[in-house]
Amino acid sequence: MSSMDRPRELHADGDPYHSTVFRSAYGGLPDTTNSLFTGSGKCAGCHAADPNHFSSIAGQSFPAIPMPDGWDVNVTDDWRSSLMANSAKDPFWRAKVRHEVLVNPEHQLDLEDKCTSCHAPLGHFAAHNDGASHYAMSALFQDSLALDGVSCVACHQQSPEVGNLFSGELLFDDSISYGPYGLGKEEPVLYDLPMITYTGYMPMYGEHVVNGEVCAGCHSLITHTTDLEGNYTGEDYVEQATYHEWLNSVYADDGEEPTTCNGCHLPRIEDPVIISSGYAFLEPRTPYGLHTLVGGNAQMLEIMRDNIELLGLNASAEQFDSTLQRTRDLLRYKTLDLEVEGSWIDAWGGSVSVKLINRAGHKFPSGYPARRAWIELVASVEGEEIWQSGGWSEENGSIIGVDEVGLASFEPHHDIISQETQVQIYELVAADVTGSPTNILERAATSLKDNRLTPRGFSYDHAVYDTTRVEGLALVDPAFDVEAGAHTTHYEIPISASGIVDVQVRVWYQSMPPRWVNPMFAFEDSTIQAFQILFESQGAAPELVADTTIVIGVTGSVADASDSIDQWALYPNPTQDGHCTMRIPSNAVGCLWELYAPDGSRIASGRASLGGSIDLPAAKGMYLLQWHPEDGVAVTRRIIRR
Repeated sequence: MSSMDRPRELHADGDPYHSTVFRSAYGGLPDTTNSLFTGSGKCAGCHAADPNHFSSIAGQSFPAIPMPDGWDVNVTDDWRSSLMANSAKDPFWRAKVRHEVLVNPEHQLDLEDKCTSCHAPLGHFAAHNDGASHYAMSALFQDSLALDGVSCVACHQQSPEVGNLFSGELLFDDSISYGPYGLGKEEPVLYDLPMITYTGYMPMYGEHVVNGEVCAGCHSLITHTTDLEGNYTGEDYVEQATYHEWLNSVYADDGEEPTTCNGCHLPRIEDPVIISSGYAFLEPRTPYGLHTLVGGNAQMLEIMRDNIELLGLNASAEQFDSTLQRTRDLLRYKTLDLEVEGSWIDAWGGSVSVKLINRAGHKFPSGYPARRAWIELVASVEGEEIWQSGGWSEENGSIIGVDEVGLASFEPHHDIISQETQVQIYELVAADVTGSPTNILERAATSLKDNRLTPRGFSYDHAVYDTTRVEGLALVDPAFDVEAGAHTTHYEIPISASGIVDVQVRVWYQSMPPRWVNPMFAFEDSTIQAFQILFESQGAAPELVADTTIVIGVTGSVADASDSIDQWALYPNPTQDGHCTMRIPSNAVGCLWELYAPDGSRIASGRASLGGSIDLPAAKGMYLLQWHPEDGVAVTRRIIRR
């Protein structure tokens, strides 16, 4: 039977496609059209909640039966409270575009045109299709389809020629809507008449939609660098390369564990689902992709939920709460594995190793360069805190002990942390042509730091490594294991204790750090100040990604600590005055040690003893100490003099 032979199933009011109930179900979504696209409201006519409870319900049978108590998985309501749906109304994005324009006002048209290509594609690309040279923010504010954000056809209308396009350079096919169904003869025939009649689109199978190449064009962004006067230097900067990070991983199509972007961000269920309302004769489809489209930005979702009317959003607080919970579940249960081990010697203090293992299909954090994650470690005895690194202020979300005022400095990558003011922060730090950290994307010329956790299977030799580079001290940290997507931070805690020490470790994530956004607030501009009010009201609280607590019994000597995780250590490390104490196993007393300078030359040697010490040269830098125990297996540790 062809699609043209299928019955039309009239509604009660005589309309063969959309009853009064269906037409009122759009919930403020635009059903307008322009020269290239149609709004999400037209799609909602068939793909929103079904008042008759046949479609968009997981586990539907064939022939269909009403399922009023079933799991409603309609794409419209899952999508409408996502950041994709609200990308053009995002107050942080709007403020940041304005910030860039105020810094380089002569680039306003180019900046706004580039930014709207991903955040307002239905307005941007239709304008260019009509012959416009630029699409400005002033046009966006008056354009209902631009305000529809990354809506249905922004993905489903993309041409199969995707995957090699980036920086908002997208291609769209006119009057075709690609989807995951209709590939094989075993599948039910696509019933195309309603979509053709009501929207003008022909539904077709598109492998690129299933595999996630539609993500590439916006989630790989190259910017053109300017100097401090606004002159283009001719150089480029990789602002984000999430898609390339996935390519350089075990999850890529040619990797050991192929998993598409959709696998996490549009998770598939095997339950059969009728995908269109009003046509109860349709056969259910499986698998079915949930259009939840969540990432990690819970901060902005909270702002949106609490300011729906002010921001002109088309989702309810309950829908935002649902998306928020999914976002937090993704961060909490599918992002990181955390492993912690430690020992404590009464006279010397604690030694704790914290290992993070990235489970995401790209770097963590990834995407927009403001995002960061960090480790908080708290040691307590009988409920009383004795040492902390990485705490944060509930007042403004800043990290305690870290310079969070402006961008003049940044926290370096650490392999060893021995002071409370040192914090392990995983982040990208961009710098301008003078080498100073910057949050102005047009001025970004190079990266001073990129120690974000790589995805499993990452390689320095991959073809896209030039866009996914590791930068800074992480490159020389042997515990920064890019292939495993893991990093271990060693904490040397110079606090004597007795009895039992509780060590709690938390990993926090923040999408809009105060340090990164605060420099914008120095500009007197209504768009920026409007975001500032929302941001300061939300408080920039970070999201908890992982946590665990271990209990360490304090031992009285090195000999008692024979089971410690790292019996070979130097303390303190880094050292300010160059004086360090050695920690070695008791059976290694008397073994030879050698100290090497950064150039590889041996500068000192001696025999090891319990509690023995060494003094580094006056020159600041990284040194290597190597012990040679009787078993013949040399043990090497790095030590830094500041």
